[in-house]
Parts: sequence; structure tokens; C-alpha cells
Amino acid sequence: MRTRVRPKAAFGLAAAGAIALAAACGGGSTSPSGGGTPPPNTTITITSSGVSPKNLAVSAGTQVTFVNNSTIVHEMYSNPHPEHTDCPEINNVGQLTPGQSKQTGNLNTVRTCGYHDHIYFTDTALQGTITIQ
Repeated sequence: MRTRVRPKAAFGLAAAGAIALAAACGGGSTSPSGGGTPPPNTTITITSSGVSPKNLAVSAGTQVTFVNNSTIVHEMYSNPHPEHTDCPEINNVGQLTPGQSKQTGNLNTVRTCGYHDHIYFTDTALQGTITIQ
């Protein structure tokens, strides 16, 4: 008499492989109950009130996303104005239309980078810092 062990074994191996693949590709939970740590905030939001947070600390190698939630165009660049030379990675953001988001380059050098809106460079509400640790 023949038993059907082989299909069940194949299914078990396939299921184990799928679970291993999901875990290797980051398919696991990042919630506290899953044992992981949520990623730090790496987003700066622009609104009609200004930028938030004004001061952001990130790990070296991080990219920061700027999101324009205001109703006007903004141009986010590194200090100083108008040279924009202190942290050129921030200059990748440049012009943001309403609703648009863009990322800085990889912030690899440990330092504090000031940034501002090139269009409204005297508006302190649209100025801030990113500290790379």
C-alpha cells in the first residue's frame, strides 16, 4: 500500500522556504511585540507654518525625506545662502511642488547641517538643522 508522504513533505519544505524568504526580505514585524525597533523619524514636513521637526538627528548614512504639505512651491537647500555648500547632500531635494516629496543624498559625514528654503531664505520658520551622528 502506498502512502502520500511525499506531497506533504514537499509542502512542508515549500512553506518553510517561504517563511525563511519572508524573514530574509524584511517581511517580519517591526512592532515592539515582534522584537524589532521601529525606524527613527527621517522625514521633515513643510507646511504653511514652517518645517517640522526643525531639528532632526539621524544616523550616518541616512537619507532624509522632505515632504511639501503646503500649497506653495519650496526650494530646500543646504546653508549658507546662496552658496549651499555646507551639506551638498541636502541640495538633492531642491524644488518641491505642493504634495511632492524628495530625499537628500546619503548623509555620511558626522556633522550638523543647516538648511533653508532658498525662495524664502529669511523666513526662520523654513530653516532647520539635521544632525548626523
